[in-house]
Amino acid sequence: MTPPTVSDTAAISARLAFAGAVIAGICVAGGAFGAHALRGLVAPERLVTFETGVRYGLVHGIALVALAALAAAHPAIAGAARRVGWLWVAGVVVFTGSLTLLVLLDVPVFGAITPIGGVALIAGWALLAVAAWRARR
Repeated sequence: MTPPTVSDTAAISARLAFAGAVIAGICVAGGAFGAHALRGLVAPERLVTFETGVRYGLVHGIALVALAALAAAHPAIAGAARRVGWLWVAGVVVFTGSLTLLVLLDVPVFGAITPIGGVALIAGWALLAVAAWRARR
């Protein structure tokens, strides 16, 4: 596979930063919604579930912004960073989204979907570790 060009790397970094900022912003708003609007409306254990989803989303939003900086600084891993970004975005959508739907709709099947998002998040971290290991030379 051909390594990304300088302009490709810049575009990859910008997209990762954009995705991270959007996800982090949504999660901050979600956290405020959970703290103010949901408290008292859902059972305390459901609120903990909601907060878990928001926390994982926020962490991965911030991680996407950091990944953008890493890809810009180390173009050799920009291609892998793009794949990591896709895994993290998909993971957040499924993980955080399913937990949010579980809490808001009280439909247990959404809890069964959550691990799929978790696997995507873990796969992204594993791929980043491999890419960083290979780029160390």
